[in-house]
Amino acid sequence: MSSTIPYGKQNISQEDINAVVSILNSDYLTQGPTVPLFEEAVKDYCETQYAIAVNSATSALHIACLALEIGKGDIVWTSPISFIASANCALYCGATIDFVDIDPDTYLLSHEKLEEKLIYAKRLGKLPKVVIPVHLAGQSSDMEKIFNLSLKFGFKIIEDASHAIGGKYQKKPIGDNRYSDIVVFSFHPVKIITTGEGGMLTTKSNKLAKKLQLLRSHGTTNIKSEMKNQITSEIWNYEQIDLGFNFRMTDLSASLGLNQMKRLDKFVLARHLIADRYNKLLADLPLKLPLQDLNSYSSYHLYIVRLRLANIKKTHTQIFNELRAHGVEVNLHYIPIYRHPYYERMGFKYGYCDEAEKYFMEAISLPIFFDFSIEQQLYVSELLHSILLN
Repeated sequence: MSSTIPYGKQNISQEDINAVVSILNSDYLTQGPTVPLFEEAVKDYCETQYAIAVNSATSALHIACLALEIGKGDIVWTSPISFIASANCALYCGATIDFVDIDPDTYLLSHEKLEEKLIYAKRLGKLPKVVIPVHLAGQSSDMEKIFNLSLKFGFKIIEDASHAIGGKYQKKPIGDNRYSDIVVFSFHPVKIITTGEGGMLTTKSNKLAKKLQLLRSHGTTNIKSEMKNQITSEIWNYEQIDLGFNFRMTDLSASLGLNQMKRLDKFVLARHLIADRYNKLLADLPLKLPLQDLNSYSSYHLYIVRLRLANIKKTHTQIFNELRAHGVEVNLHYIPIYRHPYYERMGFKYGYCDEAEKYFMEAISLPIFFDFSIEQQLYVSELLHSILLN
């Protein structure tokens, strides 16, 4: 190939560009009418009650924890196979973080391991206040089983669906909040749709929605019924009633996201076709291909393979580096969070989660994005055959 192939990238149409230019020519670059329109589009698509746009999924995770009153002395559990933001959000709030091992086939937070850990934690009096399942690669965790455990053990749920807008669970859209308090989406450029940078939270709770809206905008309100100061001789056109942040999404970003929502299903279908083609092209290689749970319809943000290293004469690192040397920008999603130096300083050690360690030693994310051509995919397949079979 004449140029490198990224593992993922955005697709920007002329209509997207026109939408952003229209905002540049308008009176409102931020805090205008386009953010609510984008929120409404996501809310309707996800079949939920509220959608709150923010400047990143990291910000969304942070204020989701705060809205659920996570603070010092509280415990939050998540998957070790995720980006660090899934765990950092608890630390921002002064809470303690811990990890639940993954399922060996789907690589999602294991509900069996979760139940085992909950039973043990209950005996110790150290149950989590919040559990954050991560929908790795766009496939939903087994939310009904996790939700049933939440009823038994009394924890709240934040779905980290950063990879998963456009996906489904039990034939219903991810983000509908059937089995969680809050769902978080990401609109980073490599995700299914993009706003440049950006995130969204969905919830069915009016109380949580109001809290999230406050937290994203400095904790301020200009809604008269929510304002506390009743001195009528003074001008109070807004009040800070909570300690919040500047986590707002701009109208520029929202205009891009709103237009991309029109193509969301098209984007996801294209990724399924690419994944199906990979499944055929790579079937004869010493690889474990992605397992799709029957309850889930993945958005296929990632196509992750695992190397059957016992049947390959090269190491994980050698294969990774050879693919990159030939212009295929494969990636690894993810290093177990607890293996990062910052988390090791907390006392986490190598081997903390057995299945996560095995996954880490074998996983590679292959390119998948909307305009990934058949020619490019054939090149990746041929290169894998050459590298793995020689």
